[in-house]
Amino acid sequence: MATDYDAPRRNESDEMTEDSLEELKARRNEAQSGAVDVDESETAESFELPGADLSGEELTVRVLPKQADEFTCSRCFLVHHRSRLADERSGRLVCRDCAA
Repeated sequence: MATDYDAPRRNESDEMTEDSLEELKARRNEAQSGAVDVDESETAESFELPGADLSGEELTVRVLPKQADEFTCSRCFLVHHRSRLADERSGRLVCRDCAA
């Protein structure tokens, strides 16, 4: 049997397109809901505006001074453990991340 590859193919989705325009409009209106699940006030509270007054806020993290086995990288200025020391060039301490 010869197959005509130029002929349009029919499948299950073609049968669905034969619905009337009124039926399609009714289905669309049923599927859409006017209610929104997101509470706008909760979403707005999660954003921090630049220049906001944070003078009433308290620090919730305990800050420790630099320990004896730590160093401050001379390039990125972060405090690292001595095991992260890559190079000590002319008295300047450099971490592995900055040396790479």
